[in-house]
Amino acid sequence: MKCPFCGNEDSKVIDSRPTDEGERIRRRRECISCAKRFTTYEIIESVPIIVVKKDKSREAFDRVKLFNGMLRACEKRPVSIDTLEKMVSEIESELSNSLEREVTSVHIGELAMERLKTVDEVAYVRFASVYRQFKDISTFMDELDKLLTERQ
Repeated sequence: MKCPFCGNEDSKVIDSRPTDEGERIRRRRECISCAKRFTTYEIIESVPIIVVKKDKSREAFDRVKLFNGMLRACEKRPVSIDTLEKMVSEIESELSNSLEREVTSVHIGELAMERLKTVDEVAYVRFASVYRQFKDISTFMDELDKLLTERQ
């Protein structure tokens, strides 16, 4: 690490401690050349997840957008905010841990529906109806039939 005082590139770490709930590490360093002390911060470099939408446009993954969509599906349902947060975090983790930097909105929707189906079937059907753009009542009934068949 380059010393901000003399420009020497050799320094030694005197003290390290986590900050920001473990998201960063604060390091106190001492320059080998001039013996002055300075502080550095080490953070994990994150590569953004890019979402490829149905119209082929691209945008950065937005967990708030996913959360709001799932929240609307769970409106007036017995699903806690903590449960929703956990599901969104699981989806975000799964996407971050994959080797793909670009993911389709279709894949994200499928991940959301998988989790909603296990938590609340009504919320699942609501989300699916918007996400899959049910065109008429027969499409809606087909999805309900699939759900009933899986239940048995």
